[in-house]
Amino acid sequence: MHMPTKPSITDPRVVRTRQLIRDAFIDLLQEIELEKITVNRIAERATINRVTFYLHYKDIPDLMEKMADEMVHNLRMILQIEESPPQLRSSWEKLVELLEHIAEHANFYKVVLASKRVPAFTERLQKLLSDVITSRLEQRKVFMPSSAVSVPMDIAIWHGSSAVIGTIVCWLRNDMPYTPQYLAKQLSLLTPYSEHADLSGSTKNSPTLNP
Repeated sequence: MHMPTKPSITDPRVVRTRQLIRDAFIDLLQEIELEKITVNRIAERATINRVTFYLHYKDIPDLMEKMADEMVHNLRMILQIEESPPQLRSSWEKLVELLEHIAEHANFYKVVLASKRVPAFTERLQKLLSDVITSRLEQRKVFMPSSAVSVPMDIAIWHGSSAVIGTIVCWLRNDMPYTPQYLAKQLSLLTPYSEHADLSGSTKNSPTLNP
């Protein structure tokens, strides 16, 4: 018997269904604890049946993992990690675009980072930012004498990634009172992410911005 061909993941119907499922999950996460969310509740909120859910995801952890994968992919594209050439934009510009992306999808990030702090998302973001900061610190060491680096790299990475995430979380929890451009400028003054900051804390060529 001929079996129907499984629709491609680029099929608009598949894309729409997955978005319905993901939106339903985020909506429910705003209302109840993660442990209380079930496939039945997601399916009901997404106006689909359980069978349709299982055509796309094995279970709720699989849904979260795939959503986290998509989040990391989008952020990696913005930050141009592992792309060549890597310096088409400055680190400051990348940070602005990162914050603009988070602001554009604020409903999602407020839930998974600020209100619920779902490990599947926060841990992946922590790892991504650690990779970015590691790369920035390694690049800067090439141009600086060893005597200028007094803080062990692992401590600088822990501090930098945690500081950026903590600032973004507070920004979201306070309904983003500053523009992405202004917040990026302040972060560039405080973290090793930006090439505008040297180890003495001075900055170069960063634009002056208002909140």
